[in-house]
Amino acid sequence: MFARSSLSFWFIAVIGTVVVPWHMQQSGLELAGLVGFGQSDPEAASALWQALAHRRFWFWPVIAALLVALLGALPDTWPWLGGGRRATLLLAGGGLGLVAIGLQGLAIGIQGWSWAWLEALFGDLGDRQFGIGLGGTLAVVGCLVLFTDGLALKGLFRGDRFIAGTVGMLVLSIAIFTAWPVGNILGQMFIPRGDLGIIGSFAERLVDGKIWGLGCVTRGANCGVFWNTLTLAIATASAATLLGLCFALIVTRSRFPGRRAMRLLTVLPIITPPFVIGLGLILIFGRSGVLNQLVEAVSGVALGRWIYGFSGVWLAQVFSFTPTAFLVLIGVVEGISPSMEEASQTLRASPMRTFKTVTLPLMLPGLANAWLVVFVESLADFGNPIVLGGSFGVLSTEIFFAVVGAQQDFGRAAVLASIMLVMALVAFMLQRVIVGTRSYVSMTGKGDSGLPTPLPAPVRRLAFAIAIPWAVLTLTVYAMALAGAFVKVWGRDWTLTLDHFRRAFAVEWARDGAILFAGGAWHSLGTTIGLATIAAPITAGIGLLAAWVLSRQSFAGRTALEFALMLTFAVPGTVIGVAYILTFNVPPLEITGTAAILIACFVFRNLPVGVRSGVAAMSQLDKSLDEAATTLRASTFRTLRTIVLPLMKPAIVTALVYSFVRAMTTVSAVIFLVSAEYEMATVFIINRVINGDYGLAIAYCAVLIVLMMAAIGLIQLLVGNRKLGRRGAAPIVVGGRA
Repeated sequence: MFARSSLSFWFIAVIGTVVVPWHMQQSGLELAGLVGFGQSDPEAASALWQALAHRRFWFWPVIAALLVALLGALPDTWPWLGGGRRATLLLAGGGLGLVAIGLQGLAIGIQGWSWAWLEALFGDLGDRQFGIGLGGTLAVVGCLVLFTDGLALKGLFRGDRFIAGTVGMLVLSIAIFTAWPVGNILGQMFIPRGDLGIIGSFAERLVDGKIWGLGCVTRGANCGVFWNTLTLAIATASAATLLGLCFALIVTRSRFPGRRAMRLLTVLPIITPPFVIGLGLILIFGRSGVLNQLVEAVSGVALGRWIYGFSGVWLAQVFSFTPTAFLVLIGVVEGISPSMEEASQTLRASPMRTFKTVTLPLMLPGLANAWLVVFVESLADFGNPIVLGGSFGVLSTEIFFAVVGAQQDFGRAAVLASIMLVMALVAFMLQRVIVGTRSYVSMTGKGDSGLPTPLPAPVRRLAFAIAIPWAVLTLTVYAMALAGAFVKVWGRDWTLTLDHFRRAFAVEWARDGAILFAGGAWHSLGTTIGLATIAAPITAGIGLLAAWVLSRQSFAGRTALEFALMLTFAVPGTVIGVAYILTFNVPPLEITGTAAILIACFVFRNLPVGVRSGVAAMSQLDKSLDEAATTLRASTFRTLRTIVLPLMKPAIVTALVYSFVRAMTTVSAVIFLVSAEYEMATVFIINRVINGDYGLAIAYCAVLIVLMMAAIGLIQLLVGNRKLGRRGAAPIVVGGRA
């Protein structure tokens, strides 16, 4: 069975090397051009034909690697192939294939040798090659699985092919789409500036008063952007986690009649396109805002521009990131076993003591993961500080101005990004220390007939006191912001109109009866929905697989892999966009201007939320569930599919919802990556804002919000609810009637 599977992936690698065109085709890969054998154009030929007919010698190591791997993939009936010899051949063949593909792709580009020392060593190549296409991708996948099969045969990963293949897939994808681009942009910090040399330039960029200054403490001036960013991130993460917990407790542990509406309201900011929250806050609290005008009219006191600076950015970030904390926490709160709380109360513990000693400690992984995710999101946030920051600078805005401003200093941007990564690493390690190695299991294979314990009165009052005013403020902000879509010109002409919606989404009928989507927003809307629909399940799948591997498997480098999964989250979207341009605009992966680069950006930018929510959910699942399935001879994949995934439905919903709506609403990461063919909705909106067409921009935002609310409902319907086998609360009997 093992050899049969290895042989199948060997054939996949052979098809990619011998049959299919190796390079990406400029006009796309059509059915007629699917076979790259015998093509006169080397760029349309397979790797084998390029080596034979076009004398591209750099493909021979790839072919040789497949021949070596074939010996390891032969059926078990070959007596001379023992387990150790088969493993060695698979490791050698698969590993050599991956190395050969990587080296030939990096060493030779569209102008010949990629590095001057290669040309000095071997002379002028006299040839060139473009980026890897379908053939190269199939070869990489085949070689990767052959290599991980060899690792499993050697006894690593408990000899399980599925675990080995999953880890291999994660490591390779993170290396290509996270570590490589981030390393590329961080490498810019060592580019010399002037006559200072590498070390001098790096030191000058790092030791900068604008980064580390403490003027706010010593002389009433602004502090450095490091201290601003750190203070803001800690304040935002703490407030958003507290709010998310309050909402999660009300939705899951109270009989509040509006809890379903509150659940929807809680995630509303996460499905909001950029600038809407900032615009709403300005319309309420700005210098000419409704509240400021009201206070000045009643009391004569002018509140001024307090919304611009730390307070305004903090308020906007708490609005923006509370849904993230809520989505991470709600699955954890739902997963707490009521029987543990009932056992505490049976031992005469008060409801408050039960909450403090049983319920709250079991939430610790969720609280720590929610805090970490929001902290990193605050570090990397660009939209809120650029709109409301004023003179309050943070690392993300400084990076933006270093990249696109008059400075054009990629080295400075790289130094600032590296500081941000160190901050994220420290937060990551702090989270691991807080959670520790204690057990948080509350779901086992046994039935659970406990009833959810009502919240203690002080906790319930505190949760409502925090959540209800926030919910009212949220409704007010959205009402003020979205009202601009229904008036001609906000602040000048208050005539009600639907003209903004007509200009964006007009539908006309041609003479032959065909439907014409005449509105200017249809193209970007269709592109955005299509790409988000593709990216969301990929993001959720990879994220939950990663969470399962990190929570259930022990292997060398597990901690490093866990942090690597957070890398793109800790870097501002503008930096990721520039890094992707620098990395994927030239061979071996020329995907700039295609849908592939946008999907890759969405997947690996939004991956950490799926990972962290999955890790939090996995911490509640008893390992005995997996072990029982294994004892009954279920494969690892079947155990994951039939036991683990059904119990992780809240985490699945979180990953799908977050990845879909973030793909629909992100702007900073994709603003450098869009093209005329693949225009995103958020870029369309930002362009309208720049042109001063606020009415159309807000109308587009309103449509996106409605669409994403429908998508969230559909995701919840398709995934369903987790079945924990718990009793519902008995009806309250009053006067003999239920």
